[in-house]
Amino acid sequence: MTKYDDIKFSKNVSSYLTLFIVIALVVVLIIGAIFAFLYIRNGLQPVDEDSKETVELSIESGYSAGDIGDILEEQGIVKNGFMFELYLRLNSISSYQAGTYQMSPAMDFEQIARTLESGTMYEEVLYKVPVPEGYTVEQIAEQVGNNTPASADDFMELMNDDEFIKELIAEYPDMLTEEILNEDIKYPLEGYLFPATYDITQEEPDLRLLVKNMLNATKENSYSLFTSIPQYTIDYEGESKDLSFHEFLTFSSLIEEEATSLADRSKIASVFLNRMASVPTMPLQTDPTVLYALGQHQDVVLYEDLEVDDPYNTYIHNGLTPGPIAAPGLESLQSTLNPSDTNYYYFLADEDGNNYFAETYEEHLKNREDHIDGE
Repeated sequence: MTKYDDIKFSKNVSSYLTLFIVIALVVVLIIGAIFAFLYIRNGLQPVDEDSKETVELSIESGYSAGDIGDILEEQGIVKNGFMFELYLRLNSISSYQAGTYQMSPAMDFEQIARTLESGTMYEEVLYKVPVPEGYTVEQIAEQVGNNTPASADDFMELMNDDEFIKELIAEYPDMLTEEILNEDIKYPLEGYLFPATYDITQEEPDLRLLVKNMLNATKENSYSLFTSIPQYTIDYEGESKDLSFHEFLTFSSLIEEEATSLADRSKIASVFLNRMASVPTMPLQTDPTVLYALGQHQDVVLYEDLEVDDPYNTYIHNGLTPGPIAAPGLESLQSTLNPSDTNYYYFLADEDGNNYFAETYEEHLKNREDHIDGE
């Protein structure tokens, strides 16, 4: 081997050694990152999410986030007190209510922080009632029956309890008006029970309290959104008309039942607005109102269904329905407040849920031929 070969060999060894060191460092960093991730994730999880026990602990005035973290770790409420302290700081949570608390190892960081902020006692969640967007009162009753010891009939009995409805009107005078007592309305609280998941902490669910929690959610979301603007005005039969919250909620429920994407909701809102503003006024002709009038769920609306004599049938009655036909979610509420600016008067949906809009009836027929009849 020549001297040149010795130098070349030495350089190769040096290069391989450097590459090996770099690879080793990368592997160490990756492994370290994985362990750090698993450590943090494990620390954020409840100590025992299935635990039914509670621990009494005291938080005194002047305690720091570090003090609270240490106490929670000592009492077995969190796995890592420092990590809880870091959680509080990263989420800018610095206000704690001094007092005695009942806390559980089943609580996560958010629940613990919320308890310390509010100063309320922790109560174990025994049941959860999920209410998806677009659900009717009857469907919500089924959710109650499926997820709690109470029955759907119990819930529906409350929905038809005149005295209870009047109590609620007195308790929520701005949000619940005499409009919900219209004799054409099927259920006074239809559309007013906000879609969300509701926690129940009683062994025997208090359905009255559950309904009020749903109304509180509507007040905090739907009603606050509506009242955030000076007035919601539309053109109706060529004249300006101010919509009440009841009418706004009704309008939003029609959007909820018709639309799929957020963009489509805004466009569908524009179609309905254009129809109501036309002279003479065009009926909204939206199929979900017919199904609501029929009181049944079916995939296809038949021509004979369109003739059902009911105030909710928008094929034979102009304007909005007497009341909401379902519980609208935030996207539909926002789309109702912010409709697209279009000249559309027609739309249809194919079997995949794609909507096609048209300005004229001829264009609408062409869309039907291309996307419905031609399939």
